[in-house]
Amino acid sequence: MLFLIISISNAQENTASKQVSSFTIEAPQLNTSKKIWVYLPKNYATSTKKFPVIYMHDGQNLFDAKTSYVGEWNVDETLDSISAQVIVIGIEHGGEKRMEELTPYKNAKYGGGNADSYLDFIVQTLKPYVDKTYRTKTNASNTCLWGSSLGGLVSFYGALKYPNVFGKVGCFSPSFWFNRKEMFELMEQTKNFKTKVYFLCGDNEGDDDMVKDLNAMEYQVNTKRCECKMLNKKIIVKGGQHNEKLWREGFKKAYLWLF
Repeated sequence: MLFLIISISNAQENTASKQVSSFTIEAPQLNTSKKIWVYLPKNYATSTKKFPVIYMHDGQNLFDAKTSYVGEWNVDETLDSISAQVIVIGIEHGGEKRMEELTPYKNAKYGGGNADSYLDFIVQTLKPYVDKTYRTKTNASNTCLWGSSLGGLVSFYGALKYPNVFGKVGCFSPSFWFNRKEMFELMEQTKNFKTKVYFLCGDNEGDDDMVKDLNAMEYQVNTKRCECKMLNKKIIVKGGQHNEKLWREGFKKAYLWLF
């Protein structure tokens, strides 16, 4: 049975733009099915061109206040406002299994550690379906993985596990603390890292570990390539807290830099 977090915004009207639709797909790697939201560019129906794709976690929170937990990212309105030439695939989180799906390794206190299966679903099942159904640019340089909090953690991990699939990462407020030891060891063991990464967090996200971890991971990334290539950017927002407001307000600049 699929359990979902019940939104506290159910009384709100749907706020998703007409560019957003959805479908459901089986996720055999996770023994469930997933609702998937799709944002298509304004000119998709009137053109024959192919588009880059962003795969984003916590799909409930991206487009629609009615389905969001504590507020949406306004991804569709933001992209509409700049006539963005990109497809966005929003992946439904697993409700009570969200922590399992979005964490690479078990945490001694909180458990988790099923991100390999979740990423396998994206790479082996979802992406092939998307590439077959929509006009997409399929190579790594045109494929981005993006999320916040645990979604930021699994996005960065996804780039390390599948460097030939995901060439761009939106890494917002990544919860490196959950698997700190393992993630830093994995990064140290990575010989080449070509992924373009946009790091963002606030300096008021509950404690100072967020900024410390982000700085430390950026340092590790910079040891794998010359900073002159300018393949990563780090933004630390003064007063920024661990919430949708921070991620919503940071989305446009991050998208424009990544693409």
